[in-house]
Amino acid sequence: MSHVFFATELEGVATFWRIHRKDGVTLGFTSHDRDLVFGGVRHRAAPGLLPSAIRRTAGLDGDSAEMQGALAHDSISSADLAQGRFDGARVEVGAVDWETLQHAVLYNGSIGEVAQEGAGFTAELRSAKAALEADPIPRTSPTCRAEFCGPDCGLSAARFTHRGVVVSSDSDEGVVSFDHPDPAAVLHGTVRWLDGPDAGLTADIVALDAAGIVIDAALDPPPSAGVRAILREGCDHTIATCADRFGNAANFRGEPFLPGNDLLSRYPSPA
Repeated sequence: MSHVFFATELEGVATFWRIHRKDGVTLGFTSHDRDLVFGGVRHRAAPGLLPSAIRRTAGLDGDSAEMQGALAHDSISSADLAQGRFDGARVEVGAVDWETLQHAVLYNGSIGEVAQEGAGFTAELRSAKAALEADPIPRTSPTCRAEFCGPDCGLSAARFTHRGVVVSSDSDEGVVSFDHPDPAAVLHGTVRWLDGPDAGLTADIVALDAAGIVIDAALDPPPSAGVRAILREGCDHTIATCADRFGNAANFRGEPFLPGNDLLSRYPSPA
């Protein structure tokens, strides 16, 4: 039976919000003056965090909201924000009766832009309606628009996923050397750290170097030798790679032989 809030003149109701990060960490907070445990999550009293009013509409425009907080809170640090640990995290905001712990989720969304200002931060909350802003009509392109090993690609991610161990790293150049026998196979792929200071984070592999692979994330501090990671092979989304390397041309989501804009500039010339 669902709980009816504010049914009496005097009722103990607090706000709660949960942050489900992509690295698997879930953080719970409440506006109450003590911690509350419900739904399998401890919601910590968070005087340094404050969600704004939530605007709900019947239209298709996104329901705006934001969360403000102080970086002094030990659950949210400046380093975590800089590393992107909260980027795209799923957020739930709701009300809870602090006596019975009956609760209801009033808002579902995700964290968008995060800005740090002095000793505090502001996080934009995007509702599920934000997905409606995406263009549902695919654009033509010579390269494949499908995510590698995604639903449209059809290949199994398990075939192209490997465990690796760091041999050496160079934080200045963003280069990491793994014990993987073929670094070229993971170009355009991803690395997900299992150990070390970046455990749980995923970075793109953007280039190859004589000393290893180049990733697009800052190595501060750099991973030490022996740190474990999961390496996912990549694809350059060309028809040649799709057909020759993966034998998956039937699922290619692109138009490699469609004439480009340069065709419009062509005109006949006298002999």
